[in-house]
Amino acid sequence: VIDVGHGGKDGGAIGINGIQEKDVVMSIANAILKLNNELNKPLDIYLTRYNDTLISLADRTKLSKALKADLFVSLHCNHSDNPDARGIEVYVANTTSKYLDEAVWLAFQLQQALNKSLGFESRGVKFADFQVLRETIGYCTSVLLELGFLSNGDEGGYISDSINIELIAIAIMLSIQN
Repeated sequence: VIDVGHGGKDGGAIGINGIQEKDVVMSIANAILKLNNELNKPLDIYLTRYNDTLISLADRTKLSKALKADLFVSLHCNHSDNPDARGIEVYVANTTSKYLDEAVWLAFQLQQALNKSLGFESRGVKFADFQVLRETIGYCTSVLLELGFLSNGDEGGYISDSINIELIAIAIMLSIQN
């Protein structure tokens, strides 16, 4: 399950160029779906939303559980009052679970892939009590990606470019496949 952050009246972070987080992560999720559909043996990938609709956090995790997901990846972009803040963060649940080791491993793989292939600065793998992680780690591997800062002029422009969206999707897809 690819959790497409925010949506509807919740635009998420807003970049200095006016781009909204909900639109960036929707574009990345659609690029992941497109890549997956081009594979010989595509994965069964479901999105938590397919259009600009607000889905509650509880419903996102319920969908994942109902689908008996093997993996839950929540897509987000970051924002800071500091216009120089930059980089990728990958979060895992700060609780114990039989899926935690695999989640940490995947988080480091995603961090490395986005750092090496795209040159994103690494802000590290972090532990947090985000609802979507807390409510999914009990039955599947789950991570939350913060794909750069929309409040940073360079990163905001990079993340919102269609070619770079495809490159981000490729890095995420390859990490999932591995």
